[in-house]
Amino acid sequence: MANTQGPQGNNDPAGSTQMFRAFVDEPQGRQQAAAASSGPRVGVIVGVVVAVAVVAAVIWLALK
Repeated sequence: MANTQGPQGNNDPAGSTQMFRAFVDEPQGRQQAAAASSGPRVGVIVGVVVAVAVVAAVIWLALK
């Protein structure tokens, strides 16, 4: 017995295609507003600098 049901259109069970299209098609104003705020970016940079300093201090103490 053959399966006679055809494809159900653009049904994406996971919804990832619809979510991607919504992300790509969103207005440009929101993306520009998000790019203008540099608060989280500064925090990440400071965190990386502190982490590198801590690792360097641990290595310096270990080799001393």
